[in-house]
Amino acid sequence: MNYLGHAFLSFNNTDILTGNMIADHVKGKLALDKYPEGIKKGIQLHRKIDATTDAHAGTMRAKLLFREHYGLYSGPIVDTLFDHFLACDPKFFPKEEALFSFTQNVYLQLGSNEQFLPEKFAAYFPNMKQNNWLYNYRTIKGMERSLNGLSRRALYMPPIEKAYEIFIASYYQLNQCYYEFIDDVISFVKNESDK
Repeated sequence: MNYLGHAFLSFNNTDILTGNMIADHVKGKLALDKYPEGIKKGIQLHRKIDATTDAHAGTMRAKLLFREHYGLYSGPIVDTLFDHFLACDPKFFPKEEALFSFTQNVYLQLGSNEQFLPEKFAAYFPNMKQNNWLYNYRTIKGMERSLNGLSRRALYMPPIEKAYEIFIASYYQLNQCYYEFIDDVISFVKNESDK
């Protein structure tokens, strides 16, 4: 899962959400220890979600579509694409307004914990909010922008155009992989929250 997925799997808990969203910028045990307990739990949850996602049969099948052209970058590509299918999932966001409202709440919650945002995340957070990255996963054009953003951040990734072509050509197959995955990851996170 990418930004939208991690936000969604935080289930409206501000500290968990903050940790879940910033986790990729927090490296090592010492860095983790400087955060309050709730945010620390969110960072740890993010890592568990990533491990569960990578090992899921639906995700592995989706990655096979990109492996020939992108190798290890297949994982981040599928994570990004699963956010599109989540944004369009009528079970969770039956109308565009529901997704929009959800994204605005995410930005408000992150803003309330702004002092804990790592420098890199804090630098692009205003742009994320202003251009509503989380909402834009819903559209095909938004996904093209998201894939281009992923390509800019990944130094050695091959040109991203082929991934976009595969996404369009294999749309229904990828959507099926997402549907096989999403209920399992929700159950996993709810079980983790009960511990």
